[in-house]
Order: sequence, then C-alpha cells, then structure tokens
Amino acid sequence: MVEQYPQVLTIAGSDSDGSAGMQADLHTFFRRKVYGASVMTACVAGNSYGIHDAVNLPSSFINSEFKALADDYQIRASKTGMLSDSELIMTVVENYTKYDFGPLVVDPVITTKHGNVLLEESAYQTLRDELIPLATVITPNFFEAQKLAEMTITTEDDTKLAAQKLQQLGAKNIVLKGRHDNAVQSEVSDYVLLESGEGFFLNDKFHQTDRVNGTGDSLSACIAAEIAKGTSVKEAINIAKTFVNEAIEAEINVGHKFGPINHWAPKE
Repeated sequence: MVEQYPQVLTIAGSDSDGSAGMQADLHTFFRRKVYGASVMTACVAGNSYGIHDAVNLPSSFINSEFKALADDYQIRASKTGMLSDSELIMTVVENYTKYDFGPLVVDPVITTKHGNVLLEESAYQTLRDELIPLATVITPNFFEAQKLAEMTITTEDDTKLAAQKLQQLGAKNIVLKGRHDNAVQSEVSDYVLLESGEGFFLNDKFHQTDRVNGTGDSLSACIAAEIAKGTSVKEAINIAKTFVNEAIEAEINVGHKFGPINHWAPKE
C-alpha cells in the first residue's frame, strides 16, 4: 500500500520567495493530487524585485538526495528546472540514468521568456548533448527553441520545423511555447509535436499581467504530474496548458513587483 499514491520528483533550485523553481513545482504537484518529492540543486535568495544571491549545492549532496529517494520511494515521473552549470547537469544526468525515476520532463532553462540568456555556453552544450536526449517531454520557450534548433522562427512552418529539429536532439515529445513579449498580442499559440508524429497548435488568451513567475515551471510540473497518474502525454500537455492559463488569468497579489501565478485558481 505504501507505493500506491502517485509520486513525482522535481529536480530544481529552491526559490526563497516561493514563486518559481522547486516551490512552484510543489504547488503544482499538490494541486494535481500527486505526492511531490524533491532533489534540491541550488538555493536562490530572491523576492518579487529580483534575485539577490544564489548558491549551487555540492554534487556529493545531490547524489545523496537521489539515493535516499531511490531507496524508499517509487517515483513515477520527474522534471528538471534550472541547472546552472555543466557539473550540475552531469550530476543530474548520471543519477537519472542510474535510478528508475520514470519519464522525464525537461524544462530547458536557457533564456527568459523575453530572450535574456541564463546559461553559459559550456553549460548550454552539456544540457543540449546530455540531458535533452533523456527527455520524454521538453518544454522550451520561444527563444530557447530558436537557440536549440539553431534557426529563426517567424512563421508556423518555422515553428513546425524547429520542433522537428528538437526531436532530432533526442527529446520524444515537444511543447514549443509561443512568444509572450508582445505588448499588443491577444493570443498565445504553443506548438506540440508528439513522438507519433502528430503535431498541433494549442491557442489560448494572452493575459497582460506581471504575475507570471513560475509559469514554465508549473507547466512542466503539471505535465509530469499527469504522466505519473497514467495520463497520456498528449492529454497531460492539454491539461497543463489549461492549468497554467487559468493560474495566470486569476491574479494573486503577492509581492510588490513581479508576482507568482495563482496555483489555487485552476479547476480540479
């Protein structure tokens, strides 16, 4: 009986303000009715104004976290968040391939939704060459998709080609998120390419708000949660899209500047 409840793992950094990273993942797991375990890779000191300090945890401790979970829990799906350097990425890759922690959802945190680069080139190459090939689902934002596919995306045909190139990197299913940086846009269009070859766009209303911290974390966490419950990848992606859109639409007033999405708003 101890292993009957679906258990999901987030491999990510801890954000002290609770809006993103591991905290956003755990909020999402709770709302999707799965048990959330965690491998903490870094600690971030931040608030709604920005990040003020950060430190990576030692690889030896991360190894211990993985082993402790593998010795006791039956993880049915996992997801990664921001992994800031090559050593950290390789530590995660080595442990994920060592233990059976279910299908992996990779949120390839390379750039912000506005195009600002977060990873040094060496870490980017390690992410591209070592982690992405392990992904059952990958969820790049628009700018990350351009970098990974090594092309400019301007049309729907470009979007479809970029998703195909991401599959060629080894990821099985692609969720290529649409742009979120146009002040006058009314719709967000994400493109999904499944392992079967089926491709389709998911369109939803664009909400003009600065309460969007943790959007990408929550999307990938929701996909992982649904996979852990036995939901198909296609349906998991659809559920996650709706979950995040509803969480953005119903603003929650926390912090003074850039705030979190509202994980309590989406319907069950």
